[in-house]
Amino acid sequence: MLLYQPQEGYCYNSDSLFLYDFINSFKPSGKVLDVGAGCGIVGLLVARDNKKVELEAVEKQEIFVEYATINARVNDIVYKIHKKDFLELDEDVKYDYIISNPPFYHDGVTKSENEMLFNARYNINLPLNKFFKKVSRLLKPRSHFIFCYDASQFGLICSELGSVNMRILDVQFIHPKTDRVASLVMVHAKNGSKSLMKVWPPFISFDGEEFSRKAKEIYEKARTQSIKCQI
Repeated sequence: MLLYQPQEGYCYNSDSLFLYDFINSFKPSGKVLDVGAGCGIVGLLVARDNKKVELEAVEKQEIFVEYATINARVNDIVYKIHKKDFLELDEDVKYDYIISNPPFYHDGVTKSENEMLFNARYNINLPLNKFFKKVSRLLKPRSHFIFCYDASQFGLICSELGSVNMRILDVQFIHPKTDRVASLVMVHAKNGSKSLMKVWPPFISFDGEEFSRKAKEIYEKARTQSIKCQI
């Protein structure tokens, strides 16, 4: 997949590819909404691999709307993107899946002065409680919410999901190396579910200084080619 990205500022990383692979595990179909699409990578990869997906996205930064629109066109993927803040999205349409690699850096970290990076990285722009409440309003009954987040905030994730009657069905923690604590968590939740949580084996992303075998397999499956440019 050919993906155009900004010359400077925020660009996708392994988090997006690992999330794409996790989402694919559930063979999504129907109406799918990609929240905070950026250049479109997660949603476009999912739609490419799952032909029954009807893809929409929401992105508030105009520059990323332009890149995502171009990326959908050059990869021949039908795409509807809403240029607005997710929290302001109309609620008349309901979705089978909502997927997202949202801004998740917490208040305690030093914030970038770059506007693009600030909007893409820090959860002050999309607080968990407001994020999950909006998701719950946009999902069809017993539909799916799949996202990644900062692993250290997993307790908050569980609490906030419970407050909107959503329960985690699957969770996988991503560790940089075998001797490191988890840095990322992949979450599959469902509204109205009473199922117990399934904890997947940990995903180790690096073996020494190289990507692990699992990480390499995901990169090979994604087959992305990034071009940084100005539009």
